[in-house]
Amino acid sequence: MDHLLELRGLSVAYRTTDGLLPAVRGVDLVVDAGEVVGIAGESGCGKSTLASTVLRLQPKDAVVEGEILVGGHDVQTMEWGDLRALRWAEAAIVFQGALHSLNPVRRIETQIAEPIRVHEPGISDAAAAERVAELLEQVGLPPGRSRAYPHQLSGGQRQRVMIAMALACRPRLIVADEPTTALDVMVQAQVLDLMAGLVKDLGVGLMIISHDLSVLSDVCDRVAVMYAGRVVELGSAEQVFRSPAHPYAEALSSAFPRVGDPAARYAPAGLAGDPPDPLDLPPGCAFAPRCARATDACTEAEPPLLEVGGRRAACIRVGER
Repeated sequence: MDHLLELRGLSVAYRTTDGLLPAVRGVDLVVDAGEVVGIAGESGCGKSTLASTVLRLQPKDAVVEGEILVGGHDVQTMEWGDLRALRWAEAAIVFQGALHSLNPVRRIETQIAEPIRVHEPGISDAAAAERVAELLEQVGLPPGRSRAYPHQLSGGQRQRVMIAMALACRPRLIVADEPTTALDVMVQAQVLDLMAGLVKDLGVGLMIISHDLSVLSDVCDRVAVMYAGRVVELGSAEQVFRSPAHPYAEALSSAFPRVGDPAARYAPAGLAGDPPDPLDLPPGCAFAPRCARATDACTEAEPPLLEVGGRRAACIRVGER
């Protein structure tokens, strides 16, 4: 049986005046039906590039290597007609920043109905309106809000509209790029609970991207931590957040307070330094310049993902912990 999404050795680079800038480097990842897979990391680690490349939305001059299989079909080699048929119907994306993703001069009902009309050209106006009403109810919005314009909705409501659009053509795979950006904590929780519930009820596969590892630990089955374009740790969400194996994953986990956990520090810890320049990556492990446990051996070669304790981590010292 094919995975809903399978990435095999995916690498993405952007053309710049200084040469090729590697944004994603050799990522292997799968997402199955009914599964939530999180992608975590700092800004600039390659998360959004990974999300856009899944549906071939990267810039035209990007250099892509490896395979992107959606339902067993390679997105990179598809003819345009096949790719157009796949988007929304087989796989959909929830973009970062709903206010900038929605058309400000079109009503919500028109925007949600658009992908339906594209993939079902014979659908009647009444049937499309009925589907829009059902989708809004599915994401917790009253059908009457379909007549509103984006600026008339709150941030959480706009994000629910984006989720409704992603569900419009009943896709099997949804990619959500920072779906809770700029939302307050309570609304974040509501949106994440909504998405997790849809995965459970509809059996879709969900890839959700966030810089917040604590958020992903609550809603995901598995989490991949990215640094400098690579996956440096991949395992169950509980493992990666509670007992990370890679020093960078540990730093991400420590950046969030554990309220109510007497065994944990209440004050979050910071991580000194900045991510490396993709055009000038350090030798060996890209995290070594910021790692408190780095040795001379860490600068000799980039470590592969190694199996350890039911997860995989790219650190030469991972077996010592």
